[in-house]
Amino acid sequence: MSRTFTVALAAVACAYGAASATFTRSLERVTTMDPAMSQSIYDARATMLVYKSVLSVDYEARPYALAPGACELPEVSADGLIYRFRMRDDALTAHDVVRSLSRLASPDVVSPNGWMMKGVESIRAVDDRTVEMRLEARRHYFPWLMAMPGAAVMKPDGEGTGPYRLAKWWKNHEMTFQRRVPQPGGFDTVRFLVVDDASTQWLMFLKGELDFLGEISRDNWDAVVGLDGSLDKSLIDQGIVMHSIPTMDTMYIGFNMRDKVVGRNRKLRQALNAAFDYPAWERFYAGRITAAGGPVPPGIEGCLETPFEYAFDLEKARRLIAEAGYPGGIDPATGRRLVLTLTIGRASQDSREAGELIAAFFERIGVKLELAFQTWDAFLKSVNEGRVQLFRMGWVGDYPDAQNFLQLFHSKNKSPGPNHSDYENPAFDAEYDAALAAETPEERNGHWRKCQEIVRGDCPWIFTHFNKSNSLVRPTVGNYLPSVLSYGNEQFYRVNANK
Repeated sequence: MSRTFTVALAAVACAYGAASATFTRSLERVTTMDPAMSQSIYDARATMLVYKSVLSVDYEARPYALAPGACELPEVSADGLIYRFRMRDDALTAHDVVRSLSRLASPDVVSPNGWMMKGVESIRAVDDRTVEMRLEARRHYFPWLMAMPGAAVMKPDGEGTGPYRLAKWWKNHEMTFQRRVPQPGGFDTVRFLVVDDASTQWLMFLKGELDFLGEISRDNWDAVVGLDGSLDKSLIDQGIVMHSIPTMDTMYIGFNMRDKVVGRNRKLRQALNAAFDYPAWERFYAGRITAAGGPVPPGIEGCLETPFEYAFDLEKARRLIAEAGYPGGIDPATGRRLVLTLTIGRASQDSREAGELIAAFFERIGVKLELAFQTWDAFLKSVNEGRVQLFRMGWVGDYPDAQNFLQLFHSKNKSPGPNHSDYENPAFDAEYDAALAAETPEERNGHWRKCQEIVRGDCPWIFTHFNKSNSLVRPTVGNYLPSVLSYGNEQFYRVNANK
């Protein structure tokens, strides 16, 4: 952690006392409050209470839209290469923006968010109130990067100008934030509690010890939602509201395209996609997911929404596996069943049950699936080094643009980049590059759709599902709008004092 950030953390720490209105929720462990070093969504949710990014996400706009942050929305040159940001926060200067963003690319910091500044040719303070960034090539999605937590702006001492100050941090237990300037009707204090056990979270929520439950576990789903899909009456009687929205999480089973068996056999990959029983998968997840027929979630601009040719169809799956050279799942070279291995980066009961269900799907077409469980760190290492055959993984979208998902298939992003399947197709790369160079959204989206047609035909993944976000909110919390970009949104919540 940098010296300036350490000084800032000490500066904002203060004696903790009861506030007039407190919002409390559970949150996984936060590892850092330095925006440049934040990696998880939990780090992001904490840091964005304390800092402002260059831009922000409009709290109310749907579809999601950008809004001013520390700076106004940028002026962009006709060629799309120069962005000028004018300061909006009087407590910050253009020099603060330059220094904060430069840390991302600094070899001394080694920021995991350094990729955000990749392709930025230069950044300078034109004057105290104006920042100019010059890009190496057109990047239509660049403003979205400036709204991400990694683009948060620090003052010279590391202090932030976000809506809250960090008042207390008992690591691995509790974080408390207090509003810098009282907001009439708002929550003066925000508490994040680390509660590992899902059942304990649920009981705390029922007792009113938590105002918000960010995710409903599969084990508790039946206690929340009835067979007709409606919220349980006992919860309705308490004034509790459930919000369900689509996320930008795309979940998949990846094929290692370097593998001699699955990587070289397109028909085999298509067959395994067609054998994936989504209706049974949806039942396993208690309806908390949406079917995926490609990598880009529905609702994202440029998403290809035509039916997926290799969606669940057992008859087609059996025909395709025969065409792949394994009739009935039998390898003619050995006379035995084809055996594949799925590697999973977690050995929880849920992961084991999910893996066994996938194995049952493949059993129907004669393929035996063996499961290999590893720790998350070992799993990532195995995937990056190409020592897996199939692997289960997901991608959480950073911003609502097809590029954020299709980058996972560009050859320049092979492992250890986000293209963990090591997929390579020159036709895909050409369409992707053309999309980035396109001057209009219509032209760009045409290329994105062609990218998806190519990927859906090659099937480097089994496209399993997109997650839904199901949250429960107690009646004491007003003005709550569910969002997949919910970093620092507690500043907008209001207190329903009479509830």
